[in-house]
Order: sequence, then structure tokens, then C-alpha cells
Amino acid sequence: MTESATGLVLHSPEGVPYRFDPGALCLELLPTGGPGRYARHEVFHEPANLVVWASRSRLRVSSLVGVTEVELAAAKELRAALWRMAVDQAYGRTPRSEDVAVVNDTAAGPPLAARLLRPDGGTGWRRDWGPEATGAQLLSTVARDAVDLFGGPYAHRIRECASDDCHLVFVDTSRPGRRRWCSMERCGNRHKVRALRARRDEGD
Repeated sequence: MTESATGLVLHSPEGVPYRFDPGALCLELLPTGGPGRYARHEVFHEPANLVVWASRSRLRVSSLVGVTEVELAAAKELRAALWRMAVDQAYGRTPRSEDVAVVNDTAAGPPLAARLLRPDGGTGWRRDWGPEATGAQLLSTVARDAVDLFGGPYAHRIRECASDDCHLVFVDTSRPGRRRWCSMERCGNRHKVRALRARRDEGD
């Protein structure tokens, strides 16, 4: 994963980069791995990996985050709960109480403390986070975003990519609410190519 102004840059199995914006901070945690079939995408091998993710997420955490092994394990537990909740929501199922409890318990802790900083030589201000951020604060911030998403007006727009071989989850925040693909650069484009080939085959 690398950072992008409008989301994450992921890589297909063929190594082709594409932009993916899941529409919410909490859903940005999911492409880092997870339980079952998602385990092959695991990138959280050590605490430093969670720090890298935080810097590339929409939080753009630039201050040093101190993450422990215990907090890394908690990040994986939160991620697994979010995976199940997102998929359940996408298919009209009620999220499991144990997953909701993980999100609520994590959100109950103190979040990252936002502050305003004036960049060196700059005339404006930018948002940054406290100089001694912890992994627990980072996870609380992610969990609070999940509370806002699953308990907010866009919960019914949480969807799984319509491609048969893609399981990425996103929230459709577009005005028309017709988003089907994780990314038009990848799955949307592949669908267009397949549809074009099918029409050509029918014409032969």
C-alpha cells in the first residue's frame, strides 16, 4: 500500500497498482489483511507496520505513534470485527453482537488528540496529532469512525465490490449512490472489457 490524495494505492495479484478509496477511515484498515481468506494479504507483521498504515491512511499521522505488540494484536482483532460487520451490513445481515462489542470497547478509549500546527515558513495552519500518540489512541480513533459509519446515514451504502473475484468493501458516498466497484481503475475497467468482448462475440 502507498498513500494517495484520494485513498490507498493497492496492487493487483499481477502487480498492477490501482487507487482504492473505501470512503471511511475504518474501512481503510481492511485491505491490510484479516481472518480466513483475507490472511494472505496480511501486512501487520510487527508494530511498525501499523505505524506505516497510520501514516498512509486518511489520518495522515505524521507524529511518531508508539505501538506495542499488545496493541498490534488489538488492531487485528478490531480489523476482524470490522470485516465481519462490513460484510454483514453489505448483505443485509445484522452485525454480530460480539463484533459490535469489540468496536464499542475500542472506541471507549481516548482517541488521538488533534491539534493545529503552523508549517515551517507557511502562512496557514494544518491539522496534526499529539507528539506522543499511542496505538490504543489510534485504534480508538478508527473505532469511533466505525461507530459513526455503522450508526450513521451511510450504513445502508456499505457494499462489497460487485466483481466475482474481489471482496473489497467500501461505503458509497456519491450523490447518486450507484457505485458498484472497489475501483474503476481495476474491477470497473475489467467489467467494461468483459462486456465489450461479450458484445463482440455476440456480433460474430
